[in-house]
Amino acid sequence: MIRDILLIQKRELESRLKEKYIERSVDSKKLSSSLINVIIGPRRAGKSFFAVHALSRQGIFGYVNFDDEKLIDTKDYNNIVDAINTLYDNPKSILLDEIQNLDRWELFVNRLNRQGYNIVITGSNSNLLSKELATHLTGRHLLINIFPFSFKEYLNVEGKELTESEIKEKLLLYLTYGGYPEPLLKKAEYRDYLSTLFNAIIYKDIVKRFKIRNVQAIEDLAVYLISNTAQEFSYNTLCNLTKCKSVHTVQKYLGYLEEAFIFFKINRFSFKVRDQIGSNKKIYCIDNGFIHARAFKFSPDIGKLYENIAAVELKKYELNGYVNIYFWKSEQHEEVDFVVRQGSKTRQLIQVCYDPGNIKTRDREIRALLKGSKELGCKDLLVLTEDIQNEEVINWFGINEKVKFIPLWKWLLETPHFDSKWKMDT
Repeated sequence: MIRDILLIQKRELESRLKEKYIERSVDSKKLSSSLINVIIGPRRAGKSFFAVHALSRQGIFGYVNFDDEKLIDTKDYNNIVDAINTLYDNPKSILLDEIQNLDRWELFVNRLNRQGYNIVITGSNSNLLSKELATHLTGRHLLINIFPFSFKEYLNVEGKELTESEIKEKLLLYLTYGGYPEPLLKKAEYRDYLSTLFNAIIYKDIVKRFKIRNVQAIEDLAVYLISNTAQEFSYNTLCNLTKCKSVHTVQKYLGYLEEAFIFFKINRFSFKVRDQIGSNKKIYCIDNGFIHARAFKFSPDIGKLYENIAAVELKKYELNGYVNIYFWKSEQHEEVDFVVRQGSKTRQLIQVCYDPGNIKTRDREIRALLKGSKELGCKDLLVLTEDIQNEEVINWFGINEKVKFIPLWKWLLETPHFDSKWKMDT
């Protein structure tokens, strides 16, 4: 039976290798032959597609997708290895897809690594495959994060150089529909695809996995958060607005939603860790397309969509160990959207201001940026805009700093934002 399952998967793999592939910004040459290669990210973001194309360039490899209940019920893992060796002619490399579904997966992976296989594993559960990697994997490992398409990857789908006007038009589409590869490449209807995917993550990766009985509560929580992306929240407020019975339940459910790569939160910055823990957080969604598909809104807030795009871009650098990301708020409730820190130093303050041409909006955003600059000791001040690009030296009540304005689309294409000198010790 196992051989038959893997044979069908092999045919599916051969078919997928013939499909159009967009090169990801991650260097496929990073896959190591001696380390356990771990690829994590949201479901359907393209993890396995990246892996199979990277491995196919190296030669023959074995493949198993554990998103199959018949495989995860297997007790004797030797049967899986035997089937791989038979179907793929004793490959040196093996890709184990959605490995988090397999009970005691870490023992299986460590054994294969000791036996000399080049192992690549993928997973859609950030807690299982990142926070606990050092505990689970006795051998050294290499971690690679794959998200839905970045804006640069999104543009590469066109396969040609675009004018500035065309790039701006693409940004409007990207802001609304996000960067999930499949609906873009296969011309599927975004709202239906992403709504179905959202539900699958909630029910398959969370409700079923964690045996949640109060399904309505986590549904309410997810819809509320996605409808209030890029806004502050407190656990008490979430508890009152949803069917969750306690703050503890809210924290637990939000943890599940983060582990499944739907949302991530950032803390309000304070030099006191205690204040950081007790303060409100801000919530962001891993892809703008989910907001379009599931948010309970009649019209989108384009400023919040801009901010969410910037947050996702910064989150990638945080996951890769370059920086830590926070937001800052003064006692007068003036806010800086992103505080970019490396260790004990604040490296950059970023404000997202869709329309700084509005004088009232501009003054509010710049005032917060300058106040944050003074309090946090940071002179690298950036404002992400719709279409304004310049540098200004701004004086405000004795604070005199240079502020750089750049359109969001240009900032998204100017990668990397942080070079190797930003890399933090891990």
